[in-house]
Amino acid sequence: MGSTAVYAGSFDPPTSGHVWMIERGAKLFDRLIVAVAQNPEKAYTFPLKQRLGWLETICGPFGNVEVADIRNRFLARYAADVGAGHILRGIRDEEDYRYERGMRYINSDLNPELETVFMMPARGLGQVSSSFVKGMVGPDGWQPIVERYVPACVFGDLIAWGESLVADGESS
Repeated sequence: MGSTAVYAGSFDPPTSGHVWMIERGAKLFDRLIVAVAQNPEKAYTFPLKQRLGWLETICGPFGNVEVADIRNRFLARYAADVGAGHILRGIRDEEDYRYERGMRYINSDLNPELETVFMMPARGLGQVSSSFVKGMVGPDGWQPIVERYVPACVFGDLIAWGESLVADGESS
C-alpha cells in the first residue's frame, strides 16, 4: 500500500488487538503513526504519559512506526498535517462498524484526500477491548485471563493497578 497512515485511539490500556493492528499497519504502510487521541468527554483510567510510554515500548521494534499525542485536534486534520493519506481503523463487530462508518464520512468531509482502511482482527482478538480488559482486573484469578489480552509491558502495570483496586476494596 505504501505511504503514511495514522492509527489513532485512546489506548487505555493498549491490548493485544491494538498490537495486532500495529503489526499489520507496519507491514502495509511505509510509515505508521500510532496516535493517542484525547476525548475531553472521556474519563481515562491511565494517564496520557503512561499510555504513550506503553506505546513507545510496543512500537519500538518497528522502524517505520512512530508514536504521537494528538490532544485537542481532529484526526483528519492531524493526518493532513503529517502527510498521511490513510487512517487505519479496526472493526471488531457490527457496533464498531456503524461507529467507524460514520467517522469515516466525517473524516472525509474534513479531509477529502484521506482514505480510511478498515481491518478486522483475528477471531481470538475480536472481543478484546480496553474496557473489557479493565473490567476483568481485580477478582481472584484475573491475572492468567488478562495476561493473554495485553502486551507484557501493560500487564505488569495492570498487576499493580489491580493490587491497588483490591487494597481500596473496589474489585468485584
